[in-house]
Amino acid sequence: MEQEVLSDSLEAMSLDGRSDMHTFRLHMVTWNVATAEPPDDVISLLKLHSPKTPDLYVIGLQEVRAAPLKFVTDLAFDDSWSHLFMNTLAPLGYVKVSSIRMQGLLLLFFCRLEHVPFIRNIQVSYTRTGMFGYWGNKGGVSMRLSFYGHMLCFLNCHLAAHMNYASQRVDEFEYILDNQTFNSKDTPNILDHKVVFWFGDLNFRIADHGMHFLRTCITSQRFNLLWSKDQLTMMKQQAASLQEFEEGPLDFQPTYKFDLHSDNYDSSGKKRKPAWTDRILWRVNARASPATEDERDGSEAGSSEKAQQQASVAGEEGEEHSLKVKQDIYTSNMEYGVSDHKPVIGTFHLELKKMYNTPLVQVSAEGDWSADFDAMVTYTILQPFPSSAWDWIGLYKVGFKSTMDYITYTWVKDDQVSLNDERVQVYVSKDEIPVLGGECMLCYFSSNLQCIVGISEPFKVHESRVAIEEGLVPENVNGLDQAVSS
Repeated sequence: MEQEVLSDSLEAMSLDGRSDMHTFRLHMVTWNVATAEPPDDVISLLKLHSPKTPDLYVIGLQEVRAAPLKFVTDLAFDDSWSHLFMNTLAPLGYVKVSSIRMQGLLLLFFCRLEHVPFIRNIQVSYTRTGMFGYWGNKGGVSMRLSFYGHMLCFLNCHLAAHMNYASQRVDEFEYILDNQTFNSKDTPNILDHKVVFWFGDLNFRIADHGMHFLRTCITSQRFNLLWSKDQLTMMKQQAASLQEFEEGPLDFQPTYKFDLHSDNYDSSGKKRKPAWTDRILWRVNARASPATEDERDGSEAGSSEKAQQQASVAGEEGEEHSLKVKQDIYTSNMEYGVSDHKPVIGTFHLELKKMYNTPLVQVSAEGDWSADFDAMVTYTILQPFPSSAWDWIGLYKVGFKSTMDYITYTWVKDDQVSLNDERVQVYVSKDEIPVLGGECMLCYFSSNLQCIVGISEPFKVHESRVAIEEGLVPENVNGLDQAVSS
């Protein structure tokens, strides 16, 4: 069998040697940023100097500043944290595929460009638990999606604070699970998904121990002496909803509460006890059925090995539907001091069989492009999916930051000029094409699936000769940034 050629970020490997299994790297971050503005860079947080580049980044923040005027502005233009992550990751070939924000809770999903057409059926949800469910300072935001046909769900939570509310935190978690639903026949609830990642400022504290004992254990790095009194560990023994979630060992300093711009724990008059409030857990659903064809394309009508921190879903479904999760790193990052919490990082390997290798749509630019002539886009439907009159094809700069970071777009149905059984042509007005040109690509966006389902090869948009001759732009100046700003 001919071996598939893969990029550096996508390993063709299997723990048992099966050539049809592929391993993807997932980098997760949770951080309560305490309404602070972002630091100068997040290079260390994202481990950008690591030789092993992730395929996926999932970032969950809590307490992003949500003053009324700023919150409205952020909704319209993205918040400063999102901008920092996009500006950092886009030059490295990552695209922000989706995000959801509920007041201070923010969840961001990035992936390498080559995976974008294979992330489908994206849906998001949120649940408020603050002020008896009327206020979103506490609660959960979630994102579910199909990744090469495997249903994943990411749940970012900020639960009730204070030592005495451990049971209330569990109640809030269960309330979130009960109240968040998706428009899906096979995975209507969070726990129906093949893999669920639960993370955030879960606010569980370390019970019983006095401050002196806590600090002695932390200073000597004997963290294991504190594990038995960690409230989340204790509640897992009582609450069935928690028992199927796995977590790596807490072999890092408690991440709360620090003096700002310091590695010193709270020196204020309150002197709050250190705690592992910030956590990343996961659950693999051994009972999950494989995604149906409808689920994978989004056209629906409407046990773990703890010692190795690895779980698989195979069972009665057969190996072709298996998915294994293995955690590689679980740690905090002490370098950042803008918040009274330190960020927590978890890196994982997802081993799975791709349920599809072909994008839903093939899209390409016809002929030469410049602002001197109307242009033509050709696309071909490679697999059936629920197309819509609201589908559109966007013109993007190579290295674009997010799905919405297009230069212009054309409606697939409204601007259609020719159609046969295989190829469809769509018109793009010359007035929409950047005068200065640049390296571009086309992306077909499905309104029903809320994702990009086809990406063209990069192509060159030429500078407008008419504009140069009329002195509107300098000759041989090229760059989309100038075009967009003009």
